[in-house]
Amino acid sequence: MNIQEIIAKKRDKLELTKDEIEYFIKEYTSGNITDYQAAALVMAIYINEMNDREITDLTLAMANSGDVLDLSELGEVVDKHSTGGVGDKITLVLMPIIASLGIPVAKMSGRGLGFTGGTIDKLESIPGYNTSITIEEFIENVKKINISLMGQTLNLAPADKKLYALRDTISCTESIPLIASSIMSKKIAAGANKIVIDVTCGSGAFMKTEEDAKSLAKVMTSIGKLAGKETVCIITPMDEPVGYAVGNTLEVIEAVDILKNKYIPKDVKNIIEELGANMLVLAKKVQTIEEGKKLIIENIKNGKAYEKFKELVQNQGGDISYIENTDKFEKAKYIVPIKAGKKGIISKIDAYKVGKLSCYLGAGRQTKEDSINPRVGFVFNKKVGETVEAEEIVGYIHADDMQKANEVLENNIVEIG
Repeated sequence: MNIQEIIAKKRDKLELTKDEIEYFIKEYTSGNITDYQAAALVMAIYINEMNDREITDLTLAMANSGDVLDLSELGEVVDKHSTGGVGDKITLVLMPIIASLGIPVAKMSGRGLGFTGGTIDKLESIPGYNTSITIEEFIENVKKINISLMGQTLNLAPADKKLYALRDTISCTESIPLIASSIMSKKIAAGANKIVIDVTCGSGAFMKTEEDAKSLAKVMTSIGKLAGKETVCIITPMDEPVGYAVGNTLEVIEAVDILKNKYIPKDVKNIIEELGANMLVLAKKVQTIEEGKKLIIENIKNGKAYEKFKELVQNQGGDISYIENTDKFEKAKYIVPIKAGKKGIISKIDAYKVGKLSCYLGAGRQTKEDSINPRVGFVFNKKVGETVEAEEIVGYIHADDMQKANEVLENNIVEIG
């Protein structure tokens, strides 16, 4: 068995065996298969896809490429994952709420992929916050304060970590077999008993259509069942950015404002209620979705979720003075207004375009080695469907390069009908 034969087989639209998939994952993880060979196979999978059996074998091979956590000592751990989106700060808002309701939160998150942001990049924009803790610290944190959010360690699904970064740089992100196996391998390795997955759908998601979102949800639910993990998928819209802020520091500030109950954007409220209520039902904290939704909002209003977020940040080395006073966060050099070209109703704020332009400003990566600029991005003050006057400011570009900001302005970010 060799990698050239496996690449050729998938190139020719043939089905890979379990042994061939396990060989590829094992040898790529250990460094015996090069990035360019792995890229060739990933591209072949992207173009020619995989059947359900191949996807399941790929998922389990990646999950078993390193350690598989046993979190049974923590009780009923319910994990949450998003398939990615623009302005998606849901984890930052929802997981402290869940922890404040007495349910253990032991969550590993990823970095930005393609035009979508990553929770770990956002957390690392908080001065001092350490996402690279050991598994022992991870578990101890949950025992101590009921929550820990960390990056994917080298020992957990290391094959996925390598493939995840590779996919981002060769334009192979929007693939059901690759997305499903990536998400579920991490979830299986991370040890949660039950999983709620936010399957985003629209221009700012990897799944552009509801049909594709449903297909992805079906595949992941099937994998979860096979792995003995009760899995619920919720399809949420992603045609415009989630909330108002897009960009790492900017999204942390918005998440903190939401947890402080300064305001809750309607779309954020809908998502955290739906995902959170399903998590509470799976954890047997409540019996109905409606009961769960009430508890989610209640723990924002009573301040318990905000206090839990501060506890999380402090416990992982972060400076909570930035959370208590978000004005301390370093600002971009240039904050440039986006003005409405005419009076009317906002018909579109294209999440995909906003995500790509955020990456161009420096909020995302073009290559695996790129560093993130946490300061840059967008803050909108309007949503689709709202009315505007001519020349009214509908948002701001946060940039460290004025030429880039001017180029972004030329892209007709907000469309008015």
